[in-house]
Amino acid sequence: MTARAHATGEGAVTDNAPHILVVDDDQRIRDLLARYLQENGYRITTADNAASARATMRGLAFDLIVLDIMMPGESGIELAQALRAELDVPILMLSARTEPDQRIEGLETGADDYLAKPFEPRELLLRLRNILSRRKRAPGARDTIAMGEFTFHIKRGELKRQDQTVRLTERERDLLRQFADQPGIPISRLDLARQGTDGSERAVDVQINRLRQKLEADPGNPVYLQTVRGKGYILYAE
Repeated sequence: MTARAHATGEGAVTDNAPHILVVDDDQRIRDLLARYLQENGYRITTADNAASARATMRGLAFDLIVLDIMMPGESGIELAQALRAELDVPILMLSARTEPDQRIEGLETGADDYLAKPFEPRELLLRLRNILSRRKRAPGARDTIAMGEFTFHIKRGELKRQDQTVRLTERERDLLRQFADQPGIPISRLDLARQGTDGSERAVDVQINRLRQKLEADPGNPVYLQTVRGKGYILYAE
């Protein structure tokens, strides 16, 4: 296959939008991801193999790399390992293989996340947003927030009540991370919904109620996760 890399479209995407490099030898997947991610506000460049990706990265800086594992020539695993020795750019790995060992191998390269094919484009979008959100946290930002007996580890997405782990759904974890990045600041239902897979404000209300069941002694009169009339929701952390 002839190596090539190309920027995909300009449209309404702004110059300061996150720039993502999609590396996959499957043209159908490259085109699908390029179109979908551009429609959701990202600048996209694509490459069909590791050599093409390397050439592109010599002239452009990227905010995140979506990297397929199984490619002819240099694999995604090998490329990720090489990149990690030189750069701190976030990496989301893709693979048609779903075995736990494959996932572990991908994450051991230092990749930020791993997604098995086939996947829902909305799930990929959510994972990208979460990675970029975590990376945007200011240097020195705290790793945990406390709410009474509860402690939430932001990077791990782990909620504990004293020493006992509280089970969270993926969406509950994402919501807590959004609040943890802006403690004490109201976040609108729309902004919270935009990072959800269904984009529904009603779904946000449901998830907030479920979080309150886990966080609050009296969910009907919340202390930590409160409603701000006309503005959305706010998390009060200690």
